Amino acid sequence: MTLEQVRLVPLPPIPSAGGRVLRALRCTDEGFVGFGEAYFSIVRRGVVKAWKQHQRMTSNLVVPYGRVRFVFYTPDAGSEFLVHEIGEGNYGRLTVPSGIWFGFQGLGEPHSIVLNVADLVHDPDECLTKERDTIPFEWPESEPT
Repeated sequence: MTLEQVRLVPLPPIPSAGGRVLRALRCTDEGFVGFGEAYFSIVRRGVVKAWKQHQRMTSNLVVPYGRVRFVFYTPDAGSEFLVHEIGEGNYGRLTVPSGIWFGFQGLGEPHSIVLNVADLVHDPDECLTKERDTIPFEWPESEPT
């Protein structure tokens, strides 16, 4: 796996008289490889949830509320990381194939919501985890909103 396989797709909000519509993923979109489940993670401002690597799952990540910094890593990349911030002001979908290590940090006040539209049902034996300090990324303090 390489970091170039992580894809960011901008998703323009759809105006509506009652409030915007934020599309996440269609079955015809690049990055859709099947449906297993959709789930939300809530992350408080400044909190880092790192590191995980799915062995078989493809994740499609969107942030419909708040803002989140995602960091991606593979041992083949050496000391290089891929960083994307998505959510309010930069709405988009990150497609993450299996085999990529990633973590994320809440930037929204008081929290942010991450939606993962995954191609597999959650299986705790499918995902590897590492402690935050085992991958040498310096997580910046979250800046004021």
